[in-house]
Amino acid sequence: MTAAILRAPMFVPQRKETVPVRVGNITVGGGHPVVVQSMTNTDTADAQSTADQVAELFLAGSEVVRITVNTQEAAAAVPEIRRRLHDRGLAVPLVGDFHYNGHVLLRKYPACAEALDKYRINPGNVGKGANHDKNFATMVQCAIDHQKPVRIGVNAGSLDQELLSSLMETNARSAIPQDASVVFLEAMVQSALRSAHAAEELGLRRNQIILSCKISKVQELVRVYRALADRTDHSLHLGLTEAGMGMKGIVGSTAGLSILLQQGIGDTIRVSLTPEPGSSRTQEVRVAQQILQAMDIRPFLPQVTACPGCGRTTSSYFQELSQQVEKFLHARMPEWKKTKPQVASLQVAVMGCVVNGPGESKAANLGISLPGTGEAPRAPVYEDGVQVVTLEGPTLAQDFLARIEAYVARMR
Repeated sequence: MTAAILRAPMFVPQRKETVPVRVGNITVGGGHPVVVQSMTNTDTADAQSTADQVAELFLAGSEVVRITVNTQEAAAAVPEIRRRLHDRGLAVPLVGDFHYNGHVLLRKYPACAEALDKYRINPGNVGKGANHDKNFATMVQCAIDHQKPVRIGVNAGSLDQELLSSLMETNARSAIPQDASVVFLEAMVQSALRSAHAAEELGLRRNQIILSCKISKVQELVRVYRALADRTDHSLHLGLTEAGMGMKGIVGSTAGLSILLQQGIGDTIRVSLTPEPGSSRTQEVRVAQQILQAMDIRPFLPQVTACPGCGRTTSSYFQELSQQVEKFLHARMPEWKKTKPQVASLQVAVMGCVVNGPGESKAANLGISLPGTGEAPRAPVYEDGVQVVTLEGPTLAQDFLARIEAYVARMR
């Protein structure tokens, strides 16, 4: 039984079939690769700093970048942001994030509406009562006029209160009322589905609509997206909203998104991390890429297998070499992928002793088994399962990096 399991082909999640949506030069859904997104935190009215951060995120691997469009000054700056990106040769799919006043800004600044590749509409804050439908229709009509897709993005923190109140009242009158949390999640799903239906009734094509239902708790995220995916074939954007800072945000986002992606749910993702003061926004891009790569859904960068260390590896050298290899791969990948995109699937092992070192090194494309405590100061190097050389001495690190470079040069 064990041998049969080990010989079975690697499981790759079967993606749920969704309607493809074109966003700039990227296609979301319809079986296309899961798209990584990010969002700026600059003042959009500052065209220079916003364009710089969009470029930074894009070059880090964010395939779609969202910017806040919340004021007249921000809307007026969007064409300039687009121009600055174009001047740098960056064809970045740019999304405008609208809340409260999108119906005003899109109409008043048609150049902004044209410069954007997609509009994000939050049905929970486009207006109340009769103004809700009127303002929503105005934004949808702008999308129709400019031939742009939209993301109808429902957020738990800004859920349509009229819809929620109506469902809560109906539930209270039920013979067997459901828990309030169940009704809340149902309200999120209905808000997305009703809004999508309304947009299509207004003339927006089905392949111009992406849906999302973001919430900040992992189990609720899984429940709401399962329900949404069961009831629509629209492309879905995944994200644990307000995920938090550092380890909490990374672990929470990884847990929630991985469960859904494993079930074939999700066409585009964002990891909404709170950055540390003054730190780069690009960390959330790298985390999103690592989630997809760890799930064997999509490769982005060569991966390094490294042991955690133990009493057999009292020297810090294997840690230092692992770090050097990581930095080397990250630095070289932008150049390698121009002619050898397959390098993204490269596996490199940097191991610290003889216990698992030779085995892990043989399993990787390239591997080095460093000497642990008490072992002879020599490190065998393996390429595609075969030992090719033994390294030692003060140039060991440089020699191993050179072996990686030579291996890549031979790749076809």
